[in-house]
Amino acid sequence: MTLNVEFNNVSVDYKKFSALHDITCRLEGGKIYGLIGRNGAGKSTLLSLLASYREPTGGNLRVAGEDPFENTSIMAQVSFIYEFDYSDESEKVKGMLEAASRYRPHFDIDYAMELVERFNLPLDKPIKNLSNGMQSSLNVTLGLADRSPITIFDEAYLGMDAPTREIFYKEVLEDHARHPRTMILSTHLVSEMDYLFEEVIMIHKGKLLLHKPYDELIERGASITGASLQVDEFVRNLTQLNNQQLGDTKSVMVYGDLSEEKRDEAKKKGLDVGPVSLQDLFIHLTSEEV
Repeated sequence: MTLNVEFNNVSVDYKKFSALHDITCRLEGGKIYGLIGRNGAGKSTLLSLLASYREPTGGNLRVAGEDPFENTSIMAQVSFIYEFDYSDESEKVKGMLEAASRYRPHFDIDYAMELVERFNLPLDKPIKNLSNGMQSSLNVTLGLADRSPITIFDEAYLGMDAPTREIFYKEVLEDHARHPRTMILSTHLVSEMDYLFEEVIMIHKGKLLLHKPYDELIERGASITGASLQVDEFVRNLTQLNNQQLGDTKSVMVYGDLSEEKRDEAKKKGLDVGPVSLQDLFIHLTSEEV
């Protein structure tokens, strides 16, 4: 089961500031989306709309053509997983999973138990006594095993160490292949997670900066390296994001369509055209200087 999501000129205004402004985009069901943006960009606000935690103050949001807010049939299809304060939670891990199995329509308790083993979670330990890393592992276990048509992970993996995050990433890809659904991964760990994304949504200062397939976005960035004068001449009419120079050698990061003709021109001038990572594009596209 896959559900499409549409944000139509969505805005969220608070008394003193605008958290989101005129967001319009469509998320096709069954894909893995990377949601990235700097702190305060509006990522969590956007996701809270999708999870029916609040309504937009302008525009509208549709999930499978319906308004999700206070819509029980839609809300049951969405899982919103985020870092949660379990300091007062005396329930044990096993009890939490069993409760999810009772109340969540898509929850797979057998898969949850497989994940418990993968993450080495103690079933009979009160959740409040788990380490931060284990609480994060519990969160992602709940999200993955829920298998909701729309599953949102909002920085829910920050407490994990690197090896445990790798287990999570592997499970995301493998279980998504077995049970396709829309997954939205909001993260600051861009360089570590970018290979998971089919499409990238980038938000900056409450506005949609871009929404593109990952491969297409990466192809729009390039580093041009070579003799300083030759590089300057080549990039003169291109959008430049960053430049570095060592002696007479210069490297400039550019963003935009670089045609085959333009790439051939670079080669004839002895310039090297290299790839640019999503993290580099993110850093420079959201720089205050851009």
